[in-house]
Amino acid sequence: MSNCAEIRILAIEGIGEIQPGDCLAETLIDAIERAHLQLREGDILVVKHKVVSKAEGRVVSLQEVQPSDKAKEWATRFQLDSQVIELALRQSKRIVRQQEGVLITETSHGLVCANSGVDVSNLNGGSSAALLPENPDRSAVKLHLALNHRLQLSIPVIISDSFGRAWREGLCEVAIGVAGLIPLRDYRGKRDRYGYQLHATVEAVADELACAAGLICGKLNNTPACIIRGFGFEPGNGRASDVIRPASRDLFR
Repeated sequence: MSNCAEIRILAIEGIGEIQPGDCLAETLIDAIERAHLQLREGDILVVKHKVVSKAEGRVVSLQEVQPSDKAKEWATRFQLDSQVIELALRQSKRIVRQQEGVLITETSHGLVCANSGVDVSNLNGGSSAALLPENPDRSAVKLHLALNHRLQLSIPVIISDSFGRAWREGLCEVAIGVAGLIPLRDYRGKRDRYGYQLHATVEAVADELACAAGLICGKLNNTPACIIRGFGFEPGNGRASDVIRPASRDLFR
């Protein structure tokens, strides 16, 4: 399916505070209706992981976290929060790099990010931390199916988080959970306008959509979800885990 000439990104405002156990699909649909918006066939819903984590109860009180000696040593050395470091270590399956106060880990999901994605922003002023969803792809599928059941529409869902990047400053959104669309667009074997056959081009569509949504959702906009309209995606049972490069082809492991 080809892309359209115009893509719109519609902020879903007024979602409110998400509590553990809340039905995220119903909360989002209610906010969409209050904002006088409407989901249509062909729309894509992008949701920041923080509201998914809140709904799934993946929020931890830092007072209840007993840091290990390893976490205390690292935190003291660089004036960091030892409870956050402890959570990051617990959520990791390996430490990729630990240097100059920066802790880069690989999570159980296979995501490589700072502090295993443990985040204290946009919660309750720093007394709690949000963990990544236990299975972001499963969370995306659950939301996708709930929207289908309620609206009788097949709305692809992307769950996003902001990651730092090797060799470049600043954060960008990435898709950590996907349902209802193919997250990669493979151009290998196709020819460009000059007749050259492409050999290596695979476009990370889900990540690009997450980044586009990040321009609207932002960090301080109190808008943890948006609708992307007009993008020609490929429907399918893709997963964000499809985007993770296998270890056998990862030159940086």
